[in-house]
Amino acid sequence: MSDFNDEFSSMLILDRMNPDPQQDALYPFALDELLCKETGRGGPPLLHIWRQPRSFIIGLRDSRLPGAAKACAWLEALGYKTAIRNSGGAAVPLDAGVVNLSLILPKQGKGDERFRGDFERMYELIREALASTGVTVDKGEIAGAYCPGDFDLSIGGRKFCGIAQRRQAHAFVVQAFVIADGSGQERAQLVREFYDRAGKGADPGDFPQVDSGSTASLAELAGLGPGAAASFAEAVKSVVRSRQSAEGIAESAARLTLPGTREVTAMAEQLKQRYAPKEQV
Repeated sequence: MSDFNDEFSSMLILDRMNPDPQQDALYPFALDELLCKETGRGGPPLLHIWRQPRSFIIGLRDSRLPGAAKACAWLEALGYKTAIRNSGGAAVPLDAGVVNLSLILPKQGKGDERFRGDFERMYELIREALASTGVTVDKGEIAGAYCPGDFDLSIGGRKFCGIAQRRQAHAFVVQAFVIADGSGQERAQLVREFYDRAGKGADPGDFPQVDSGSTASLAELAGLGPGAAASFAEAVKSVVRSRQSAEGIAESAARLTLPGTREVTAMAEQLKQRYAPKEQV
């Protein structure tokens, strides 16, 4: 991660691994939106590490599927909060076994030409956090995985992480969901059942064709054992802390402004209204 050492030397860590169980599904995305605006105005680089209780987050393209509203209603009947995210990517289930990482960084240089490099930052961070396990972390789309993309991260051919990005005028957020604990297959099966409902009447090419065997958790793949989510989160924080400098952290802390709960809740409602399908408004 040598190319990123300057950014990590002054990066602050916002640890939200234990959120309010009643937290709105869009709360962490709204927080990222506000933090990104603040970073774009001269605030510090941040690593927001978070979990979201029993939620199912769909992408903008998913929300346009003919059965999306009915599929979300089915999920809500099962006890999931549902929401549409403003970052890229497709449907993902979130729960206590999924660790989410948001790297919030200012844009650099005219035209911000490091688009793919932003994904590489996240890949390198996760790869280094798992270095002590001895596993090889590969990148590249995994056939049959949910939320597929060029930066699927996998071990032994099975996906455990997807990466998306949200870009603003002066800063950006790279978000990764990392399946740390529990069954990857069960989560993939849930996503498949969502698309079975949401995709009725649509062209099969309009949504991912999910194979439940394509996905696994770090507990299953890397031998992290019980408490894999907490262990992985600590490993990520250790990587960042090993590159922080006292001077950089002090300077960043002086520039940090965190939004209040009311402000985040208002932004979550704004995002909900902005991206909701017409039939759900």
